Amino acid sequence: MNDGTRNTGGGTSGTSGTSGTGGAPGAPGAGAETGGAGAAGAPAGSGPYAADAANGPETAGRHARVVLVDDHRMFRTGVQAEIGQTETTGVEVVGEAADVDQAVTVITATRPEVVLLDVHLPGGGGVEVLRRCSALMADQERPVRFLALSVSDAAEDVIGVIRGGARGYVTKTITGTDLINAVFRVKEGDAVFSPRLAGFVLDAFASTDAPPVDEDLDRLTQREREVLRLIARGYAYKEIAKQLFISVKTVESHVSAVLRKLQLSNRHELTRWATARRLV
Repeated sequence: MNDGTRNTGGGTSGTSGTSGTGGAPGAPGAGAETGGAGAAGAPAGSGPYAADAANGPETAGRHARVVLVDDHRMFRTGVQAEIGQTETTGVEVVGEAADVDQAVTVITATRPEVVLLDVHLPGGGGVEVLRRCSALMADQERPVRFLALSVSDAAEDVIGVIRGGARGYVTKTITGTDLINAVFRVKEGDAVFSPRLAGFVLDAFASTDAPPVDEDLDRLTQREREVLRLIARGYAYKEIAKQLFISVKTVESHVSAVLRKLQLSNRHELTRWATARRLV
């Protein structure tokens, strides 16, 4: 998927693709696709973040240049439409990317102040983006700071990106008001976490012992782990598909792969397996 940049000023999503010549994918002027008018066809600024963004944060005099990195185009479009209304929120979305290579290219080209980074991305995941952008994070004059924004609330995901250099980690259940404020806090150098996730980080960095290697769990891909946790929590296939922005058929394929790799017979055994490893 080729994903373009929006530099919208007013922050509303365009209703058609933009075109240009030259430039990095996702950078201003690049001839890559742009999203429609808000998630699921909603007009820009009409989604669940919009009212929060308009009424909640005190954005007067504040401005943050942000890049969105997520492999789900609909999610990026929704965030752009809902928090990227620069005149209201102070957030200017200057670029987007859908995988690791695009992310590194766009971030290097646009030098945003904050990157909203998904943990699970094609090409190596959010940790790989952090590794390849380490020099930008270390820049004393114009540091690029990263805030993980993910559907996953797994301890290993949180700890992995924080060890990689991210300044915070919030889940996609966050409100628009809180997300905007988190962006500005990270820009200013603060660490920001969804409430229950902070404990993971404190526990991890308080211990000098390396976590044990689970060979069975290591057989699973990141996406399969996400599906495993949701299945173990009692989610139906349709609910998982909606949560992860994938089709029901894809969910079924992931479940079959997990059962095969773990040599389990059904979702009840899978739930017991996940519960025994405290993955739920």
